[in-house]
Amino acid sequence: MNGIAVLVISIGILIAAYLTYGRWLAKQWGIDPSRKTPAHAQRDGLDYVPAKAPVLMGHHFSSIAGAGPITGPIQAAVFGWVPVLLWILIGGIFIGSMHDFGALFASIRHKGQSIGEIIASTMGGKAKKLFIIFAYLTLILVVAAFGSIVANTFMATYTKSGAVDLQASSANATTAMISILFIIVAIAFGFLVYRRGAGLAVSTIIGVLAIIVCMVIGMNWHPIYLSNTTWMVIVGIYILVASVTPVWILLQPRDYLSSFLLYFMLIVSVVGIIGCSFSGGAHMDIPAFTGFQDTLAPAGASLGYLFPALFITIACGAISGFHSLVGSGTTAKQLDNEKNARPIAYGGMLIECGLAVVALCAVGYIWNSYSSGETATPTVVFAVGLSKMLGAIPGLAAVEGTAYTLLVLTVSVFCLTSLDTATRLARYMFQEFWLEPGQTYKDAVGYKKILTNPFVATLITVVLGISLGLAGYSNIWPLFGAANQLLAAIGLLAVATWLGKVGKNNKMFYIPMAFMLIVTITALLLILKTNIGGLAAGTDVTWCCVRAILAALLVILAIILAVDGIRTIAGQKRAAAR
Repeated sequence: MNGIAVLVISIGILIAAYLTYGRWLAKQWGIDPSRKTPAHAQRDGLDYVPAKAPVLMGHHFSSIAGAGPITGPIQAAVFGWVPVLLWILIGGIFIGSMHDFGALFASIRHKGQSIGEIIASTMGGKAKKLFIIFAYLTLILVVAAFGSIVANTFMATYTKSGAVDLQASSANATTAMISILFIIVAIAFGFLVYRRGAGLAVSTIIGVLAIIVCMVIGMNWHPIYLSNTTWMVIVGIYILVASVTPVWILLQPRDYLSSFLLYFMLIVSVVGIIGCSFSGGAHMDIPAFTGFQDTLAPAGASLGYLFPALFITIACGAISGFHSLVGSGTTAKQLDNEKNARPIAYGGMLIECGLAVVALCAVGYIWNSYSSGETATPTVVFAVGLSKMLGAIPGLAAVEGTAYTLLVLTVSVFCLTSLDTATRLARYMFQEFWLEPGQTYKDAVGYKKILTNPFVATLITVVLGISLGLAGYSNIWPLFGAANQLLAAIGLLAVATWLGKVGKNNKMFYIPMAFMLIVTITALLLILKTNIGGLAAGTDVTWCCVRAILAALLVILAIILAVDGIRTIAGQKRAAAR
């Protein structure tokens, strides 16, 4: 199969879906451009701040993307390119994009509050607290993982004598320097637009040029060489400050500007795939279908059986529970007009599907190198595959090395963006746990007033997340995929019950919701079985015990919330029939 055919056909299908199914959903739910959004109604200058559509699209997409739509399709390619592509397109159009759009829409009609508060309004306070505990712990794991990833990307390499290996550390030091300069540029951009009233178009041009300057400086001057632990502490301090800072100072401008790196990455990818195809390349050496059991994965990276592994491994490229937290957490509080909900949420997810297709083309191009284990890290596979495609175009061989560096840098920037957003979302969750429906932290009294203080709530989150990152989050990371997809199933359930409560069509949620519950419960039961086997064999007893307990608790949580949701929907149907 040729990469250009996969890419062009996929883009055509995704565009058609946005213009048809996305538009139909907007009509079914009653998107109202004349209705005041929470960004205006609850405007506080901290979290609730209206953002222009391009700026909010930058934030939303930068937050939901990260490395997810790149790593998932590459890892799942061991099942063949056909099942991967089908899940990306079908899952992205009919489940993921609807999930993101629905979560954002429900939130903006609910004072910009999170999925937890939406669950409270339909299924009660008990369900809300169960969901928030689960979501908060998942976000702590995200903070630990992404914090560790960022620190590893920045850290110095040391020689046996303990001295910094300048040559081996150069690439990481470059990434760290560019990231630091990027934050400074973003803050300047925020003040320029929001405090000096500069036009967005002119400011954008200046900002993009500043990003280019940052890259030139970082590639030629990177004097900061620090250990992994030091970077973890610095990252912790950064996300603590960034997550309590008004969104217009850093979050909005940084995510908006970082989105241009993504657009650059997509343009480079499309040019590489199309250009290489016209030059006789861009071939995809992946088999169309390898069978229902993974037999081609690199050593130590086996995924097991296609069901449920495919639907757990490819999350961000098809559906991801983290997206519902972003949509109902930060995005809903910045949406300027309801008409922007479809392009930002439904359209943003479709763009992510496009990125997942690009990742599939990348691994297809260097499939033999990946399947043999020669090139195994997904982000490296992505960068190597696309840079080699670009270098295969006549006259562009010299840019292969530069393209590789910039692609790796772009992925790193998005990991930092997702880390910042995850911390802010965890703060929202922690605050909402202690509050009654409809309350804000300003309404709290007694000990709840202390716990819901934005700084205190963020400090607790950062300490827990960074400590877990330093202690070895990888021991429970195997649970994250299933937990994230369970979060998606609960997000679908929450939106479905809310739509039913307000009298809007929610039937399109039934099959996706049931499917995702079956997928996640199956995955968790397999994890439970594996770890019980580890206990019986006496292998890694402590962590097998921890993983088994957590998997069992997540299965119980899924069943409780599913039963409550089904009862709620059934009750709504009975009430409507009277």
